Amino acid sequence: MPMKGSGAATSWAETNRWDRGASWLAYPHEKMQRASHVLDTEAGAIVVDPVDADGIDDLFAEFGEVAGVVILLDRHKRDSAAVANRHDAPVYVPEWMSGVEDDIDAPVEHVGRQIPGTDYGVHKLFNNPAWKEAMLYGDEDDTLVVPEAVGTADFFLAGDERLGVHPMLRLTPPTKLGRLSPDRLLVGHGHGIMEDAEEALAYALRGSRSRAPSLYAKTVRSFVFG
Repeated sequence: MPMKGSGAATSWAETNRWDRGASWLAYPHEKMQRASHVLDTEAGAIVVDPVDADGIDDLFAEFGEVAGVVILLDRHKRDSAAVANRHDAPVYVPEWMSGVEDDIDAPVEHVGRQIPGTDYGVHKLFNNPAWKEAMLYGDEDDTLVVPEAVGTADFFLAGDERLGVHPMLRLTPPTKLGRLSPDRLLVGHGHGIMEDAEEALAYALRGSRSRAPSLYAKTVRSFVFG
């Protein structure tokens, strides 16, 4: 499995496309399915939690010049600095998210409630010593971006779920997500939910605890049997 620090991927796959953006997997066959996004905004292209790949700048160019790179999870520094420096753009970090700036070798700007010049609001999801996560919500088209709390990669999913709560959060799911009504939901691991996103999110949250045992059993089997 390709790991952080191995350099830009030589191939990548686009996974989601809508009027105001696109997503990609830099390593399409990676089990973690690390997903990244580019958002079309009035400020320019906003790149979210990027894993770099050869030729990915051509995708960005479809949405204008890169205006900024956003880190939404303290563990998702990924290739943010490389992308930001290549485009002479800042790395945006939520102002309350400590422990990130010192590890970014690029200009960092702290953001409050909004990504500058865009309709994307920045919302705190978790802020504790073990987990610091923000989410974005685009008011213009009801696009929700959640980097880690929910996902669609196989290790997130139990039973008939299209979207699942992270294994470590199954017993204490992020219920505040249930207050939102997204038309689409972009995740940090796996393909986004481009249809019936509100329903998929509600189902994931509602059954998070009850389906936890089956997810954990599936995880154990994958370790034992490969």
